Amino acid sequence: MRSRKSLFKGRQFTAEVILWAVRWYLQFPISYRDLERMLADRGVAVDHTIIFRWIQAYAPELDKRLRPHLSMTTGSWRVDETYVKVKGRWMYLYRAVDAHGQTIDFLLSAKRDVAAARRFFRKALKQPYTVNPRTLTVDKNAAYPSATKTMKKNGELWRFTKLRQVKYLNNIVEQDHRGIKRLVRPGLGFQGFHTARRTLAGYEILAMVRKGQVAAIPANDMSAQTTFVATLFGVAT
Repeated sequence: MRSRKSLFKGRQFTAEVILWAVRWYLQFPISYRDLERMLADRGVAVDHTIIFRWIQAYAPELDKRLRPHLSMTTGSWRVDETYVKVKGRWMYLYRAVDAHGQTIDFLLSAKRDVAAARRFFRKALKQPYTVNPRTLTVDKNAAYPSATKTMKKNGELWRFTKLRQVKYLNNIVEQDHRGIKRLVRPGLGFQGFHTARRTLAGYEILAMVRKGQVAAIPANDMSAQTTFVATLFGVAT
């Protein structure tokens, strides 16, 4: 993991200003130009294109540094995909929450097929805060039975995991999509796959923080969040 000195080296603004801007953009439905005006109101003159570069650099770093601090999720997974527009084309955002609405993981994919489903499950199972699911509740997408069957055969998924294709049981994850869609809307879509992937990582990890999935940060406690994130990046508050 890069040091604080190297992470912010060459930036024209302090680490405190950058982290404030990154956290606000990733938590509230605002555009880069909106945030530019908000910073100007606080005496910080920064162009919206620079803020975009901050998000691309620090959103994935925030995701990486916060993940080890996430609380354990349960073995009841609710899995669904929502749509995100990237360069004028709809792509798929795989997402899963547990029975309590805690985010398990997410994956942006250009395709909605067996390979994408397996990539998503593998990514989720690698996380230190997840367990092999007892139940996987999914929609009627035919890719899920094929993906889980292969993963059980390969020993990647617990062989007793129960797959449930019952749409109404997935209301909890479908409702949870709304929070992410609300953040995506002001940007009117992404201009590239990697831009989308990095930004979505920031949206999702701070949504986890907002839900109280980091034990050191009570849900919706912005002051505690500020202090904790600053500590993760080696910045004094």
